[in-house]
Amino acid sequence: MTQDQLLLLADVVLAVHFVIAGYISLSLPVIWIGKFAGWKFVRNPWFRFSHAGLMGFVLFESFAGIFCPLTAWEASLRQAAGQGGAGQGESFIGYWLGRILFCDFDEVYFTVTYGLFFVVIALTLWLVPVRRKSR
Repeated sequence: MTQDQLLLLADVVLAVHFVIAGYISLSLPVIWIGKFAGWKFVRNPWFRFSHAGLMGFVLFESFAGIFCPLTAWEASLRQAAGQGGAGQGESFIGYWLGRILFCDFDEVYFTVTYGLFFVVIALTLWLVPVRRKSR
């Protein structure tokens, strides 16, 4: 692959990572708004369990001290193209999405935040239950 192709692929991985992070972050307020607005999709089991599962995976990664596979993949693509690590792209997408997605905080801060967020998601599963199949 050429350097430009590697950088484009790194930007695609970063964009997918950003979309997943947005899904995890924004689904919780959508669920609560949807509960009061009467939106039926917020009780969809696929939506709710994928949301909780993804957050659980992020929390597991944080506790285990491992990098997200998408972060590692993006970083290896950028390094193969002669750039810095993950979130350090020179393109518009690489620059801005990297700045938004990769904050420079202590790892303990992220682990505590992820844990609290997961607890809120679990409580939401209980307070706004998923739709059960009717018999």
